Amino acid sequence: MKIGAYYFPTDYGIDIAELARALESRGFESLFVCEHTHIPVSRRTPFPGGGELPKRYKHTHDPFVALAFAAAATKSLRLGTGICLIPQRDPITTAKSVASLDQLSGGRFILAMGGGWNVDEMENHGAKYETRFGLLRERVLAMKELWTKEEAEFHGEFVNFDKVWSYPKPTQRPHPPLFLGGESDHTLKRVVEFCDGWFPRARGGFEPKSTMERLKKAAMMSLSCTSAPVCDCASFWPALDRPAWKKTSDLRRAWASGARRASFAGFCSASTIT
Repeated sequence: MKIGAYYFPTDYGIDIAELARALESRGFESLFVCEHTHIPVSRRTPFPGGGELPKRYKHTHDPFVALAFAAAATKSLRLGTGICLIPQRDPITTAKSVASLDQLSGGRFILAMGGGWNVDEMENHGAKYETRFGLLRERVLAMKELWTKEEAEFHGEFVNFDKVWSYPKPTQRPHPPLFLGGESDHTLKRVVEFCDGWFPRARGGFEPKSTMERLKKAAMMSLSCTSAPVCDCASFWPALDRPAWKKTSDLRRAWASGARRASFAGFCSASTIT
Protein backbone atom coordinates (compact mmCIF):
# COMPACT_ATOMS: atom_id res chain seq x y z
CA MET A 1 0.00 0.00 0.00
CA LYS A 2 1.31 3.42 -0.97
CA ILE A 3 0.97 5.85 1.94
CA GLY A 4 0.55 9.55 1.26
CA ALA A 5 -0.58 12.74 2.97
CA TYR A 6 -3.48 15.06 2.28
CA TYR A 7 -3.08 18.71 3.27
CA PHE A 8 -4.87 22.06 3.08
CA PRO A 9 -2.07 24.34 1.78
CA THR A 10 -2.92 27.45 3.77
CA ASP A 11 -1.10 30.76 4.06
CA TYR A 12 -0.79 30.29 7.84
CA GLY A 13 0.25 26.61 7.87
CA ILE A 14 3.54 24.78 7.46
CA ASP A 15 5.65 25.82 4.48
CA ILE A 16 4.73 23.45 1.65
CA ALA A 17 8.38 22.81 0.73
CA GLU A 18 9.20 21.94 4.35
CA LEU A 19 6.25 19.57 4.49
CA ALA A 20 7.20 17.91 1.21
CA ARG A 21 10.81 17.35 2.31
CA ALA A 22 9.64 15.95 5.65
CA LEU A 23 7.25 13.53 3.97
CA GLU A 24 9.82 12.32 1.45
CA SER A 25 12.51 11.82 4.09
CA ARG A 26 10.11 9.67 6.14
CA GLY A 27 9.19 7.44 3.24
CA PHE A 28 5.79 8.83 2.32
CA GLU A 29 4.86 8.23 -1.31
CA SER A 30 2.73 11.26 -2.13
CA LEU A 31 1.32 14.64 -1.15
CA PHE A 32 -2.15 15.80 -2.20
CA VAL A 33 -3.46 19.33 -1.76
CA CYS A 34 -6.98 20.70 -2.17
CA GLU A 35 -8.37 23.71 -4.03
CA HIS A 36 -10.73 26.57 -3.31
CA THR A 37 -10.19 29.72 -5.36
CA HIS A 38 -12.21 31.83 -2.93
CA ILE A 39 -15.17 31.62 -0.55
CA PRO A 40 -18.12 33.97 -1.19
CA VAL A 41 -19.03 36.00 1.89
CA SER A 42 -22.71 35.19 1.29
CA ARG A 43 -22.10 31.63 2.58
CA ARG A 44 -25.27 30.66 0.73
CA THR A 45 -24.12 27.05 0.44
CA PRO A 46 -24.11 25.12 3.75
CA PHE A 47 -20.85 23.42 4.71
CA PRO A 48 -21.26 19.66 3.95
CA GLY A 49 -19.56 18.79 7.23
CA GLY A 50 -22.12 20.80 9.22
CA GLY A 51 -21.63 23.89 11.34
CA GLU A 52 -19.39 26.82 10.47
CA LEU A 53 -17.04 26.59 7.51
CA PRO A 54 -13.51 25.93 8.86
CA LYS A 55 -11.05 28.81 8.49
CA ARG A 56 -8.71 26.82 6.24
CA TYR A 57 -11.18 26.84 3.34
CA LYS A 58 -10.68 30.60 2.96
CA HIS A 59 -6.87 30.50 3.09
CA THR A 60 -5.70 27.93 0.53
CA HIS A 61 -2.86 28.56 -1.88
CA ASP A 62 -3.30 27.82 -5.55
CA PRO A 63 -2.64 24.06 -5.74
CA PHE A 64 -0.41 24.17 -8.83
CA VAL A 65 1.79 26.92 -7.40
CA ALA A 66 2.02 25.11 -4.05
CA LEU A 67 2.89 21.80 -5.71
CA ALA A 68 5.55 23.49 -7.86
CA PHE A 69 7.33 24.52 -4.65
CA ALA A 70 6.92 20.98 -3.30
CA ALA A 71 8.32 19.56 -6.54
CA ALA A 72 11.38 21.83 -6.39
CA ALA A 73 12.11 20.67 -2.82
CA THR A 74 11.88 16.91 -3.50
CA LYS A 75 13.08 14.23 -5.90
CA SER A 76 10.68 11.29 -5.72
CA LEU A 77 7.52 12.40 -3.86
CA ARG A 78 4.39 12.07 -6.02
CA LEU A 79 2.41 15.32 -6.15
CA GLY A 80 -1.33 15.57 -6.61
CA THR A 81 -4.37 17.77 -6.46
CA GLY A 82 -7.07 16.47 -4.19
CA ILE A 83 -9.27 17.75 -5.55
CA CYS A 84 -8.89 20.15 -8.45
CA LEU A 85 -12.19 21.92 -9.16
CA ILE A 86 -12.31 21.44 -12.93
CA PRO A 87 -15.71 23.16 -13.43
CA GLN A 88 -14.10 26.34 -12.09
CA ARG A 89 -11.06 26.18 -14.41
CA ASP A 90 -10.41 27.00 -18.05
CA PRO A 91 -9.44 23.71 -19.74
CA ILE A 92 -6.72 25.18 -21.98
CA THR A 93 -4.84 26.94 -19.17
CA THR A 94 -5.39 23.98 -16.80
CA ALA A 95 -4.02 21.57 -19.41
CA LYS A 96 -0.90 23.72 -19.64
CA SER A 97 -0.53 23.90 -15.83
CA VAL A 98 -0.84 20.12 -15.57
CA ALA A 99 1.63 19.45 -18.39
CA SER A 100 4.12 22.03 -17.10
CA LEU A 101 4.07 20.70 -13.55
CA ASP A 102 4.33 17.11 -14.74
CA GLN A 103 7.32 17.90 -16.95
CA LEU A 104 9.14 20.11 -14.43
CA SER A 105 8.65 17.53 -11.65
CA GLY A 106 9.99 14.69 -13.78
CA GLY A 107 6.62 12.99 -14.28
CA ARG A 108 5.42 12.98 -10.68
CA PHE A 109 2.03 14.69 -10.97
CA ILE A 110 -1.42 13.15 -10.33
CA LEU A 111 -4.61 15.03 -11.24
CA ALA A 112 -7.38 14.14 -8.81
CA MET A 113 -10.46 16.22 -9.53
CA GLY A 114 -14.08 16.76 -8.68
CA GLY A 115 -17.19 18.80 -9.40
CA GLY A 116 -17.26 20.78 -6.18
CA TRP A 117 -19.99 21.49 -3.62
CA ASN A 118 -19.94 25.27 -3.08
CA VAL A 119 -22.67 26.59 -5.38
CA ASP A 120 -21.91 30.31 -5.08
CA GLU A 121 -18.17 29.71 -5.51
CA MET A 122 -18.64 27.91 -8.83
CA GLU A 123 -21.22 30.45 -9.99
CA ASN A 124 -18.58 33.17 -9.67
CA HIS A 125 -16.64 31.18 -12.28
CA GLY A 126 -19.63 30.94 -14.61
CA ALA A 127 -20.36 27.29 -13.78
CA LYS A 128 -23.76 25.96 -12.75
CA TYR A 129 -24.25 23.36 -10.04
CA GLU A 130 -26.79 21.41 -12.10
CA THR A 131 -24.47 20.97 -15.09
CA ARG A 132 -21.08 20.89 -13.35
CA PHE A 133 -20.37 17.25 -14.11
CA GLY A 134 -21.22 17.60 -17.79
CA LEU A 135 -18.86 20.57 -17.83
CA LEU A 136 -16.18 18.58 -15.98
CA ARG A 137 -16.46 15.70 -18.43
CA GLU A 138 -16.03 17.87 -21.50
CA ARG A 139 -13.13 19.80 -19.99
CA VAL A 140 -11.32 16.57 -19.14
CA LEU A 141 -11.88 15.18 -22.63
CA ALA A 142 -10.67 18.47 -24.12
CA MET A 143 -7.55 18.41 -21.96
CA LYS A 144 -6.81 14.86 -23.11
CA GLU A 145 -6.84 16.16 -26.68
CA LEU A 146 -4.45 18.97 -25.75
CA TRP A 147 -2.06 16.57 -23.99
CA THR A 148 -2.00 13.93 -26.70
CA LYS A 149 -2.45 15.67 -30.06
CA GLU A 150 -0.01 17.86 -31.95
CA GLU A 151 -2.95 19.85 -33.29
CA ALA A 152 -5.84 19.57 -30.84
CA GLU A 153 -9.44 20.59 -31.26
CA PHE A 154 -12.64 19.99 -29.34
CA HIS A 155 -16.27 20.71 -30.10
CA GLY A 156 -18.84 20.06 -27.41
CA GLU A 157 -21.75 21.65 -25.59
CA PHE A 158 -19.58 23.42 -23.01
CA VAL A 159 -16.10 23.44 -24.58
CA ASN A 160 -15.43 24.49 -28.13
CA PHE A 161 -12.17 25.37 -29.90
CA ASP A 162 -10.65 24.79 -33.33
CA LYS A 163 -7.19 23.32 -33.91
CA VAL A 164 -4.49 24.66 -31.58
CA TRP A 165 -0.88 23.94 -30.63
CA SER A 166 -0.40 23.42 -26.92
CA TYR A 167 2.97 22.66 -25.33
CA PRO A 168 4.63 21.31 -23.28
CA LYS A 169 3.21 17.81 -23.35
CA PRO A 170 3.18 15.87 -20.06
CA THR A 171 6.15 13.63 -19.26
CA GLN A 172 3.77 10.81 -18.31
CA ARG A 173 2.12 9.35 -21.38
CA PRO A 174 -0.50 9.70 -22.53
CA HIS A 175 -1.05 12.02 -19.56
CA PRO A 176 -0.76 12.03 -15.75
CA PRO A 177 -3.13 9.70 -13.88
CA LEU A 178 -6.66 11.11 -13.70
CA PHE A 179 -8.64 10.35 -10.54
CA LEU A 180 -12.19 11.44 -9.77
CA GLY A 181 -13.53 12.24 -6.33
CA GLY A 182 -17.00 11.43 -5.03
CA GLU A 183 -18.79 8.41 -3.63
CA SER A 184 -21.99 8.08 -5.69
CA ASP A 185 -22.80 5.48 -8.34
CA HIS A 186 -22.82 8.33 -10.88
CA THR A 187 -19.22 9.04 -9.87
CA LEU A 188 -18.25 5.43 -10.56
CA LYS A 189 -19.73 5.59 -14.07
CA ARG A 190 -17.64 8.70 -14.77
CA VAL A 191 -14.51 7.03 -13.39
CA VAL A 192 -14.99 4.13 -15.77
CA GLU A 193 -15.75 6.38 -18.76
CA PHE A 194 -12.95 8.95 -18.71
CA CYS A 195 -10.68 8.54 -15.67
CA ASP A 196 -7.90 6.20 -14.53
CA GLY A 197 -8.78 5.82 -10.87
CA TRP A 198 -11.15 6.70 -8.07
CA PHE A 199 -10.51 9.15 -5.21
CA PRO A 200 -13.19 8.30 -2.61
CA ARG A 201 -13.31 9.69 0.91
CA ALA A 202 -13.43 7.08 3.66
CA ARG A 203 -16.43 8.40 5.50
CA GLY A 204 -18.48 6.56 8.10
CA GLY A 205 -19.29 3.05 6.97
CA PHE A 206 -16.45 2.93 4.43
CA GLU A 207 -15.46 -0.69 3.78
CA PRO A 208 -12.78 -1.44 1.16
CA LYS A 209 -14.18 -4.74 -0.15
CA SER A 210 -17.71 -3.50 -0.84
CA THR A 211 -16.31 -0.24 -2.21
CA MET A 212 -14.20 -2.09 -4.78
CA GLU A 213 -17.10 -4.37 -5.66
CA ARG A 214 -19.13 -1.27 -6.57
CA LEU A 215 -16.33 -0.03 -8.84
CA LYS A 216 -15.91 -3.41 -10.54
CA LYS A 217 -19.66 -3.64 -11.08
CA ALA A 218 -19.67 -0.20 -12.73
CA ALA A 219 -16.81 -1.29 -14.99
CA MET A 220 -18.56 -4.50 -15.98
CA MET A 221 -21.69 -2.56 -16.91
CA SER A 222 -19.73 -0.28 -19.24
CA LEU A 223 -19.13 -1.31 -22.82
CA SER A 224 -16.11 1.00 -23.02
CA CYS A 225 -14.10 -0.67 -20.26
CA THR A 226 -12.67 -4.19 -20.18
CA SER A 227 -11.32 -3.98 -16.63
CA ALA A 228 -12.03 -1.96 -13.50
CA PRO A 229 -9.99 1.22 -12.93
CA VAL A 230 -7.82 1.05 -9.85
CA CYS A 231 -9.18 2.47 -6.60
CA ASP A 232 -5.80 4.12 -6.44
CA CYS A 233 -6.39 6.67 -3.74
CA ALA A 234 -8.62 6.76 -0.72
CA SER A 235 -8.51 10.03 1.19
CA PHE A 236 -9.07 9.24 4.85
CA TRP A 237 -9.94 12.28 6.92
CA PRO A 238 -9.76 13.21 9.69
CA ALA A 239 -6.62 11.19 9.55
CA LEU A 240 -5.03 9.65 12.59
CA ASP A 241 -7.95 9.53 15.01
CA ARG A 242 -9.90 6.72 13.32
CA PRO A 243 -9.16 3.48 15.18
CA ALA A 244 -10.16 1.40 12.16
CA TRP A 245 -7.23 2.77 10.18
CA LYS A 246 -4.53 2.65 12.86
CA LYS A 247 -3.58 -0.96 12.18
CA THR A 248 -1.53 -2.18 9.25
CA SER A 249 -3.97 -5.09 8.96
CA ASP A 250 -6.68 -2.61 7.92
CA LEU A 251 -4.46 -1.26 5.16
CA ARG A 252 -3.72 -4.81 4.05
CA ARG A 253 -7.48 -5.40 3.77
CA ALA A 254 -7.78 -2.32 1.60
CA TRP A 255 -4.88 -3.52 -0.58
CA ALA A 256 -6.39 -6.99 -0.95
CA SER A 257 -9.65 -5.38 -2.07
CA GLY A 258 -7.88 -3.44 -4.83
CA ALA A 259 -7.03 -0.07 -3.27
CA ARG A 260 -3.48 1.03 -3.96
CA ARG A 261 -2.94 4.26 -2.06
CA ALA A 262 -4.16 5.77 1.23
CA SER A 263 -3.73 9.50 1.80
CA PHE A 264 -4.03 10.57 5.41
CA ALA A 265 -5.07 14.11 6.35
CA GLY A 266 -4.37 16.19 9.42
CA PHE A 267 -0.68 17.11 9.30
CA CYS A 268 0.08 20.68 10.34
CA SER A 269 3.80 20.77 11.13
CA ALA A 270 6.87 18.72 10.30
CA SER A 271 7.24 17.64 13.91
CA THR A 272 3.91 15.78 13.76
CA ILE A 273 5.04 13.52 10.93
CA THR A 274 6.36 10.25 12.37
